[in-house]
Amino acid sequence: MNFLDFEKPIADLEGKIEELRHIQDDSGELNIAEEVAKLEAKVERQLRQTYSRLTPWQKTQVARHPDRPRFHDYIDALVADFTPLAGDRTFGEDPAIIGGLGRFQGFSAVIIGHEKGHDTETRLRHNFGMARPEGYRKAKRLMEMADHFGLPVITLVDTAGAYPGVDAEARGQAEAIARSIETCLSIRVPLISVIIGEGGSGGAIALAAGNRVLMLEHAIYSVISPEGCASILWRNQEQVQQAAEALRLTAQDLSGLGLVDEVVQEPLGAAHRERDEAIRRVGEAIERVLHDLAGQDGGVLRQQRRDRIVEMGRGAA
Repeated sequence: MNFLDFEKPIADLEGKIEELRHIQDDSGELNIAEEVAKLEAKVERQLRQTYSRLTPWQKTQVARHPDRPRFHDYIDALVADFTPLAGDRTFGEDPAIIGGLGRFQGFSAVIIGHEKGHDTETRLRHNFGMARPEGYRKAKRLMEMADHFGLPVITLVDTAGAYPGVDAEARGQAEAIARSIETCLSIRVPLISVIIGEGGSGGAIALAAGNRVLMLEHAIYSVISPEGCASILWRNQEQVQQAAEALRLTAQDLSGLGLVDEVVQEPLGAAHRERDEAIRRVGEAIERVLHDLAGQDGGVLRQQRRDRIVEMGRGAA
């Protein structure tokens, strides 16, 4: 397991547990189960203490953890018969955003999300979840298809932001994001969005203007990264902790501001420690909301999303 800087005491304890287990396995004579149990209880206490008082910057690190479940993990666990649909019918395919048809808890649905990848090869292939214009145009196409066939849309958001490269800007990055947001606000089917890791800037909201926005306990959602904010305001990367606090980017902050509807609690030690349990909890939350929205009039669903955005603007003002 990859340990974060603030998890060093936990890493040391778990290292001792592994050492004791190896001693027991090698000798076959020493009974050290009691000592292991004591250390495991200590690890649990340390995890509770540590994760109950995370700073916004530490939550940012957790949201970016390389072992955190990604889009494909949720699809594999929660969606049956998933069929990916590629291409934007204008330029090409963007592997940073994946979308397709599948069955979620008995509902036929369109599922769209950012894929960051798990290792160097897949991260490069998916461009670390940072989409180019064709990714957002593909999302727009799939949402319009869902609207045509009366299928709910589920989006899983996990991106540092839209890709800022020259090629992306040349192909109309801002326009593609705006069109994707417009489509989110125009379709007449339920749209449920879940922030599963990072929700960065317009690249995130392009898929997150839903009827209900859920957010994992240790995810983040912000107009800019703490590093970007620090470089603009202070011209100093050492101010990232202060920037993270000022941005109010945690799930708890955003829930208090009314920008997310529900915070999905993560297992002790965050989603990267208990991946299956974290995915199960997200699935249960989506299913509950989907049952709530199913059968509502399309015009009402669309107006809900538009009113939601307007209220956000009034709150900010």
